This record gives sequence, C-alpha cells and structure tokens, in this order.
Amino acid sequence: MPEQLFQRPLDQFLTYRGINALAESFNGQFKAELIHRKGPWRNIEHVEWATLTYIDWFNRRRIHESLGHVTPTEFEDAYYAVNESESLAVLETI
Repeated sequence: MPEQLFQRPLDQFLTYRGINALAESFNGQFKAELIHRKGPWRNIEHVEWATLTYIDWFNRRRIHESLGHVTPTEFEDAYYAVNESESLAVLETI
C-alpha cells in the first residue's frame, strides 16, 4: 500500500482536502501534546513561547521512526554530507 502512494503524482495529494486534513491532524496533535497537557496558561505570551519551543522540537529535535530513528537535523546533515561529497567528485572530473 505505501508503495502505491509514492507512484501517484504529488498534485493528487496537494488538494484543499489533503492540506486541510494534514493541518487538522497536526493541530489535534499540538493541542493534545502541548496545550491541554501543559495548561492552564497564565497569558498569551506563555502560550506563544511554548508554541515556538514546541515547533522547534517538532521540526528539528523530534526522533522520527521513518528517518531511521534520528532527528530531522541529523538526517539532513547526513544527506548533505553524502550528496556534497558526490557532487564534489563529479566536479573534480570536469
């Protein structure tokens, strides 16, 4: 089944419904993991700071099973290290 998903064009997933579903899913997770679990909040500034901290963790430091149990930052660094060395090898042959 997952292999079939990758065979479909990306624009089939980027419909209004698809994007809305992703946003609703993330909002639900965000509320469950941060807002409801760590509240009650004193004021809006505390919510804003907690949101920024959560987004930083979610985007950079959260361990992803689909990335081989590493953080997105570690995965990206490894990706560019491999691809940079490959592109340098190609440039040296020119």
